[in-house]
Amino acid sequence: MEIVNSVLTWLMKKRIHQIELFLKYPHDVQLDVFHYIIKTAKDTTFGKQYGFQDISQVQQFQERVPIVNYESFFPYIDRLMRGEENVLWPGKIKWFAKSSGTTNATSKFIPVSQEALDDCHFKGGKDLVSIYVNNYPATKMFVGKTLTIGGSQQINQLDQNSESYTGDVSAVLMKNLPLWAQFTRTPSMEIALMDNWEEKVDKIAQSTVNENVTAMAGVPTWTIVILQRILELKKAQHVHEVWPNLEVFFHGAVSFTPYRDLFQKLIPSDKMHYTETYNATEGFFGIQDQRDSTEMLLMLDYGIFYEFIPMDQIEQEHPQTLTIDQVEVGKNYAIVISTNAGLWRYKIGDTIRFTSTLPYRFRITGRTKHFINAFGEELVIENAEQALAEACRRSGALIENFTAAPQYMGESNKGRHEWIIEFSQPPESIDQFTQVLDRTLQELNSDYRAKRENSLAVDVPLIHAAPSGTFYRWLKSRGKLGGQNKVPRLANNREYLEDILSNHMDGARTR
Repeated sequence: MEIVNSVLTWLMKKRIHQIELFLKYPHDVQLDVFHYIIKTAKDTTFGKQYGFQDISQVQQFQERVPIVNYESFFPYIDRLMRGEENVLWPGKIKWFAKSSGTTNATSKFIPVSQEALDDCHFKGGKDLVSIYVNNYPATKMFVGKTLTIGGSQQINQLDQNSESYTGDVSAVLMKNLPLWAQFTRTPSMEIALMDNWEEKVDKIAQSTVNENVTAMAGVPTWTIVILQRILELKKAQHVHEVWPNLEVFFHGAVSFTPYRDLFQKLIPSDKMHYTETYNATEGFFGIQDQRDSTEMLLMLDYGIFYEFIPMDQIEQEHPQTLTIDQVEVGKNYAIVISTNAGLWRYKIGDTIRFTSTLPYRFRITGRTKHFINAFGEELVIENAEQALAEACRRSGALIENFTAAPQYMGESNKGRHEWIIEFSQPPESIDQFTQVLDRTLQELNSDYRAKRENSLAVDVPLIHAAPSGTFYRWLKSRGKLGGQNKVPRLANNREYLEDILSNHMDGARTR
């Protein structure tokens, strides 16, 4: 295995030279991607409809093709799912990634072409490992196996020939992994693609507890559930008692910030590394390329052409969009993509803020629909997660999950934010926790600070300390366990919060 580790480490490092190319020539690389996808799709139904044949400039593309969300784009996807060929991308689409969204009842199905698998998702996976090996050349991760925690796969019922499949993006990727990658992962494919999440947790734990796991890949929330079950099985105090060679966790889908302290408790070692990825249902977008960083590098040569909507344009019917050479550091943008799977000027619903433009590094700041702006405070997920992390640090708390929504003004009460927080380790003082959370939000967000001044418009936050397992039970009640399913962090309405408070909060403590 030492020889295998050396060979794979050498192979992975070879890609670094190509990455350095798009770091040096980002604008040229993005233009190459643009011309490639336009030329490839010119004879599709969509390409003919919008005259791709004679589009040679980005501006022409922006003038002809509308920006779309899933609902407006669905008629094309529906045709693909019924087996029609050459609609958005040449050939027939065999795979559809089921979008976890958050907790909405209606799922989205995103087409995944062979080009998207090979040149985007799998290329991103290889780049993730290449960058990690480059940052940690003494790695021994290939001596053991990678624990991969993903979703499930189903036959597409709309295609009567049963020639296409749906599933979480992680399941689609696992089902199509190259042979060499199958040998380096655990658990078995049969367990990895199971539908029943509760049974799956136990099966994963039972089948991997005696493996030599050197790396993990998954969503932090569900990885915690697996690790806790493994510690329970082995009656161990921490994970390195079970897997002494574990060295890295590749994580994504939700911010790692609220979970960092809990992972350090589960894996108390300064030799453990954490690397963030941005592998969404629609494509692989970013990788943390620097050690001990909170920023990701925008990957520009994966067959994805990027545009960005400034946040002051987001509600416009025809918003202005910027290409990569026009964005500015420090501003929030909604992402629009056109891809080698046939998504055209598609709003994915995420917002990012660039921290540098040479190279293009960024942080995810939230979702276009997940924020609180009930009182003009414009609170985004990034603010909430940073403030919670500081409140945990100051109060000794550890968080498993949370959500927040506005409590609106009434005849006898001011408005305020209402939080449901599930602690794995409660704060020493819930009052202190609340004060630090409130104060840090004011420091991070001037609009929130203005509304909170002297409590004239907005009062101090209300926090419900949820009993253990609250969010797990809530997600289970909505059929959203496992995979990339996640709790909505912020909502500008009380739909989620009221459901949890009414049906899943027995034994809660409220401050």
